[in-house]
Parts: sequence; C-alpha cells; structure tokens
Amino acid sequence: MMLRVGYPKGLAPDLLGLFPAGVELVEVPSKPESPIAVDLWIPAPAPVLGQRTWPWMRGVKTVVTLMAGTEWLMPLVGPEVTVCNAAGAHNISTAEWTVTAVLGVLKYLPLYRDLQVAGNWKGRSEASRQYAAIHRDERLQFPPVLQEELHGKRVLLVGHGEIGKTIEGLLTAFGVELTRVARTARTEPVVVHAVSELDALLPEAEIVILILPHTPESDKLIGAKQLGLMRQGALLVNAARGAIVDTDALVEALNAGRIRAAVDVTDPEPLPEGHPLWKCPNLLLTPHVAGSTPEFSPRSVKIAAEQVGRLLRGEKLVNVVKAGV
Repeated sequence: MMLRVGYPKGLAPDLLGLFPAGVELVEVPSKPESPIAVDLWIPAPAPVLGQRTWPWMRGVKTVVTLMAGTEWLMPLVGPEVTVCNAAGAHNISTAEWTVTAVLGVLKYLPLYRDLQVAGNWKGRSEASRQYAAIHRDERLQFPPVLQEELHGKRVLLVGHGEIGKTIEGLLTAFGVELTRVARTARTEPVVVHAVSELDALLPEAEIVILILPHTPESDKLIGAKQLGLMRQGALLVNAARGAIVDTDALVEALNAGRIRAAVDVTDPEPLPEGHPLWKCPNLLLTPHVAGSTPEFSPRSVKIAAEQVGRLLRGEKLVNVVKAGV
C-alpha cells in the first residue's frame, strides 16, 4: 500500500518534486471540511493552522514538522504518534536575525530610521542622551556618542543547541567574550555552564541571548529576579520563545530604564493591540520573523522529504522528538 503523505496547501509546487517516488501526496487545506486520511502529516509552519487542521486528520502515525519547535504539537497529537522536528532548518536565519538585532540596538538604527523618516538629522544627538541614560554614564563624551561597539562585549549565550552554535560562530568574528549556558554543564568540546548557574552569570553579561527550547523548566526562566540581576544597560535578546521571559517583568524593567531588549517572540503572541510592550522604551520588536526567509521552505521541505525516504526504506527516522507508543 502506498504511503500517504499530507502536506500543507500553499507549498510551492516545485518543492513537491523533492519527495521520493512511491508516495501519494495529499494536499491538506488550512480549513478542512471533511476527514483526511494520511500516514504521515506535515503541518503548516504555523501552530494555529496545525491546531485547526488536526481534528480532521485520520490514521496519522508520524508527524514531521517544518519547524524546530514542537511544544505546541506534543499535547495535540497524543502519545501514539511519532513527532519529528526540522532541526537545522532555522539555524542560519535565526542566527543572522540575532546578530542583526544586537547590532541594530548597539548602532541605534531604530533612532536613525526615525530621523530618516522625519527627514532631518538634527535629532542625532538623541543617541548620546540615550547612551548616557541607559548606562547611567553622565561623563562628557567628545565627540558625542552616536553608536556603540559589539567588539569586546561580554555575551551570555543561553542555549547551545544547533542554532546557538551557529550564533556563536557568527559572533566570533566580532571578538566578543562568550559564556555558554545549557541544560547541563559540560567541558568538551567547549566549556558550557549549567542553567542552574544562570543567576550567578547574569551580572557580568552585557548581552544576554536566549535561544533555548520552551519547556516546563524554561518557562519564565527570565523573571523579575533575573532581570534585576542584569547589569545596568545590558541587552536582552530573545530569539527563542516568548514564554521564556516574564512579559510583565520585562515591561517593568524596560520602563524603568534598567535594560534594553530585542525580541522576535512575545508572550502573548501575536502581541495584542494596546499591549504595554508596544510602547516600551529601549526595545526593538519584530513579529516572529527570524526564521522566515526565502530559503526556509526549500530547506525544511527537503528535511521532511528525507524523512519520508527513510520510512520507505525502512530506516530509522532522525530528529525524533517523541517516539509513538
């Protein structure tokens, strides 16, 4: 019997050619109107669409996502279904967003963009005022401070999976002092501190980058206590999941002028109109776009197609997050 593979409607037709022969490809609409029977399901790369589609799916034994995160999927499909993620699909795009966000804040690009829109550079001295305020540094600066340097900054990288390692590779060129944190400590091939040491490491960091999975253990890992431990003017970068940071505590810290932040993810998400985070100072905010590049779909679909090939050949799947029982 031919393996039936359900794929999300909207996938570019040329990408379907990546799948091996010997499968029946079944297009799954975003709003199904009748049950759809498949053996392997590839959900749309948006949790809300997957959650809407799942009640119509029948016979699914394996789910292969197009994303690295699967926390939304695990409780949805239950224990019987094997779940595989698309580890590697987001490495480059997310790492590039992270470094770009860091540089954007340090180079005061939001301010200069505002001045460009206004059509007047007279307000550029605001950069010096922002620098003095966030760092509590009232010393005379001549010439005025118009940007900051990344070189030599002490960076705390919280999460050292594949994306974290890619971020580290990009940051190396900037001559930063990097400290790594992961769930468990290790010394090979590089020194990585355990997350239990996080509170002790935060006060020394000038930049804190979050790129770890959202789990019960990491939920609100960065709360009021941790934000309070960060040094004055430190930059918090969240390229992971919004719920890893306590949003109320972040709003308070930003409004108090204690820290800066650049976040691609929020809790709640999408961020509702009128939410106080929108108007916080010292914040660079993007709408969960770090993984969204033209290269994402070909890369992630190729990973899914390779998984289908393994099933056809009777080989073990890779990137298994949860094996079905």
